[in-house]
Amino acid sequence: MSRKAVDPVMEEEDRNKRMRYETDEGKIKGTVVLMKKKNLLKLKGTTESAHDWWDEIVGNKVSLQLISAVNGDTDAKELRGKLGKPAQLEDWNSENTPLKSEDSTFSVTFDRDEEIGVPGAFLIKNCHHNEFYLKTLTLEAARDHGRLHFICNSWTYLPSRTPPALQYYRGEELVNLRGTGTGKLEESDRVYDYDLYNDLGNPDNANHVRPILGGSTEFPYPRRGRTGRPLSKKDPRCETRLPFYDSLKIYVPRDERFSHLKMSDFAAYALQSIFQFLIPEFEALFDRTPSEFDTFEDVLKLYEGGIPMPNNNLLESIRERIPFEMIKELLRSDRERPFKFPLPQVIKAEDRSAWRTDEEFAREMLAGVNPVVICGLKEFPPTSKLDPKLYGNQNSSMTKEHIKDHLDGLTVDEAMENNRLFILDHHDPLMPYLRQINTATSTRTYATRTLLFLKRDGTLTPLAIELSLPHDKGDQLGAVSRVQTPAEKGAEGTIWELAKAYVAVNDSGYHQLVCHWLHTHAVTEPFIIATNRQLSVLHPVYKLLHPHFRDTMNINALGRQTLINAGGILERTVFPGKFAMEISAVMYRDWVFPGQALPADLVKRGMAVEDSKSPHGIRLLIEDYPYAVDGLKIWSAIRTWVEDYCSFYYKNDEVIQEDHELQSWWEEVKNKGHPDKKHESWWPKMQTREELVETCTIIIWIASALHAAVNFGQYPYGGYPLNRPAMSRRLIPEHGTPEYDELEKEPKKAYLKTITAQMQSILGISLIEILSKHSSDEVFLGQRDTSEWTTDMEPLKAFGRFGKRLEAIEQEITEMNKEERYRNRVGPVQMPYTLLQPSTELGLTGKGIPNSVSI
Repeated sequence: MSRKAVDPVMEEEDRNKRMRYETDEGKIKGTVVLMKKKNLLKLKGTTESAHDWWDEIVGNKVSLQLISAVNGDTDAKELRGKLGKPAQLEDWNSENTPLKSEDSTFSVTFDRDEEIGVPGAFLIKNCHHNEFYLKTLTLEAARDHGRLHFICNSWTYLPSRTPPALQYYRGEELVNLRGTGTGKLEESDRVYDYDLYNDLGNPDNANHVRPILGGSTEFPYPRRGRTGRPLSKKDPRCETRLPFYDSLKIYVPRDERFSHLKMSDFAAYALQSIFQFLIPEFEALFDRTPSEFDTFEDVLKLYEGGIPMPNNNLLESIRERIPFEMIKELLRSDRERPFKFPLPQVIKAEDRSAWRTDEEFAREMLAGVNPVVICGLKEFPPTSKLDPKLYGNQNSSMTKEHIKDHLDGLTVDEAMENNRLFILDHHDPLMPYLRQINTATSTRTYATRTLLFLKRDGTLTPLAIELSLPHDKGDQLGAVSRVQTPAEKGAEGTIWELAKAYVAVNDSGYHQLVCHWLHTHAVTEPFIIATNRQLSVLHPVYKLLHPHFRDTMNINALGRQTLINAGGILERTVFPGKFAMEISAVMYRDWVFPGQALPADLVKRGMAVEDSKSPHGIRLLIEDYPYAVDGLKIWSAIRTWVEDYCSFYYKNDEVIQEDHELQSWWEEVKNKGHPDKKHESWWPKMQTREELVETCTIIIWIASALHAAVNFGQYPYGGYPLNRPAMSRRLIPEHGTPEYDELEKEPKKAYLKTITAQMQSILGISLIEILSKHSSDEVFLGQRDTSEWTTDMEPLKAFGRFGKRLEAIEQEITEMNKEERYRNRVGPVQMPYTLLQPSTELGLTGKGIPNSVSI
């Protein structure tokens, strides 16, 4: 493995003067700090240190070469900095410098070469069997010139301002990172390349055949990182899949892999994945009705006492087949109650039934885990955009009679004119797939529309829920719909509760597939690949964006292997089942990059109007909209930081236009990263500083705040499946049936038989608990993993101001959550809105904005 670092930090402003180093008979002393990426999921018998010890004995060492920043190599055809002689790390096998998971320091001694002058970079070559993570190289210099300190990726140059002697190495590094586009990529590779989502299905298993996502008008999709695995013999369009036990070995470029701390925290993810293969066996191990919670109290036992793990021969045999020692320990049969979960915040209040209120049902559309779908109502009854030639009449069957008595004396038209009517509309995205979902999976559900009214106290109340099914004689005959209005008692009260549950099921699936996976994880990956292929680590835009790409490719790759794949956890825990990823591809047709800017999104959804007199250029139509209020503050802080940063490096638009790396990057984002959208007219042209600032702000917003808003509330709200069921198993029963009689006599039992079954609930809760946690090495918005990420003082000062502004926003959020007039910030469940509070402690907190899509 080799690595190039071009990051010197000198304790002297004049970096071009020739330096005289302290010497020991013509030697230059240096120190190297590095860290081993320890494998905490190692197999039995692995002996990493022994491999490295033997490599040292036989001469396979770690070596470095200095590169001159001022003097060219006279023997080269092109201009490139002169290379010094290789120098090896010293005392690797010494007991005083053990290479563990923490930092280790080694000495290195270079031969002095007057022709090198000032080093501006160095090459490092690792001939050991195992890898390490390089942090710094420091060269000791004469007293009157200070030290020369290389911090990986700390210097920042526009391409035109890179020292001429280093430009060759800058370009060569990018060529290496792009690879050749062929062959299987191995664990040690650092290649970034693109591919279709052709690895989710398995053509060799008839039950796991899935369409390829990307490269077609039917299923357009962002591109993923290429792995180069062999293609399937049965369907050569599809890439073969890794065996389950090799899931953690899925290829991502080496610098994109989790740190040892993150991998340790994430080990439980693999444990959850095991359950997808074990559900039928586990169901027989539990209570008298294996697939059901018998009472609401049974659900609460998940948090209060847990479910005991039986001492069962099946579990013992499973343990013996699992290679990972950590996971074997987690599946020990003598563990008393492994299925015990933390109490979700939504039921922490004294009144544990507050989640059932209509106010809380509506509030979560503004301050829940998916506050990005609700829209202002612009026409009544709501209409459909589905093609009537294919789907008939899909317009809403709601009438004014359904809602006229609940509008504070307003007519429907007056309520719309006064911006008092809102809608959560999941009808059009789901209806084209609903017949297949209800016949080819275990799901039985409706496509829903929910109409809401803004009351004088600033809270929302649901007016009506429309439940729609395809016509039983064909899609072209339109929808068959029923409209439910609020009721509290008897069968109608239970049916209203079920109607809200179907809305939650729709919203849960749409949230997971579109708002979460597609709109944050999937759309970000192409930006990461293009950035590493076209922008040098010295480029200012690379420096700006790099923290917001941390761990994303690794988490996405693991997702493809165990989460969103055919038969994976997502298909088992969200209602569309095997059609889940298809739906996300269809929804990608509507994705518009500039529309991801928060102000643009709010205006498009009719939740705000443009207003130059308002602080952010828009005025919210629901003043107490916690996601939007907090989000606009975060958005503004990010944009100010980006503008300050870009203004330092790009003094005018001409510099933008002449930056060939930047222009190549943006062309590649459009043409290779999002090629199914490349002909869209809405792409920024990248000709002005304003376009660069807006573009980078959107990318950072998506990766940080937007992802935090739709991810870290999953367990606080959805960890209690009664509040936010992910599946429904039967439709509303017909009057006169035994199921209807049960609905009248035992409403809670009817509710439990309708929503997610017991084992699917446990699997889903296990997953979102992991996804809602912050890892030990999380880096939050306004932070960097090193304080020396650049030596340019103005960007450092601007970044400091950014951090201070985020601290102030956090305090503002805390204070608003205490004010009783902001009823939507806390709600009946007494759960303050903290998902956009910038910082947090580790673990399951329901707050904190990591820099990147890291989980």
